[in-house]
Amino acid sequence: MTALKTVFFMLLVPGLLLGVMPVWLMATDTALFSFGFFRWLAVPLWLIGAAVMLWCAWDFTVKGGGTPAPIDPPRELVISGLYRFVRNPMYDGALLVLFGHVLWFPSLSLLVCPIIFFVSFHLFVVLYEERTLRKTFGAAYDAYCRSVPRWIPRRR
Repeated sequence: MTALKTVFFMLLVPGLLLGVMPVWLMATDTALFSFGFFRWLAVPLWLIGAAVMLWCAWDFTVKGGGTPAPIDPPRELVISGLYRFVRNPMYDGALLVLFGHVLWFPSLSLLVCPIIFFVSFHLFVVLYEERTLRKTFGAAYDAYCRSVPRWIPRRR
């Protein structure tokens, strides 16, 4: 049942925000310029971003015993997989997808999307997620925060 809830969440939230919404914006907006051949760099960004998000959803479901949805979070602290490198790889994957859309169709609305999304992600993480994880997992989460950066991986 947890896997079905994860699939439903991934189709509903990232599917709408990273798939349907940008396609709708492309259909209703005008590109400001073209990246020409370099627009094709969007494809690997989409693929990598989607793979990152799916990997994280898998880890939340299988290793954490929950879903990516805040209403049904993992019951175990997930610190393996991509979570070894950054604390929020799913959001990083979403930003890669959005940057892919910007490369493919650089309209004003799509240029602003990654900024709005990052600010929203950051505020949600700082004001809700981290507080909730600290209450739920205590010292284990504090140790994890000390050793793993929030957004950008450290060089080892």
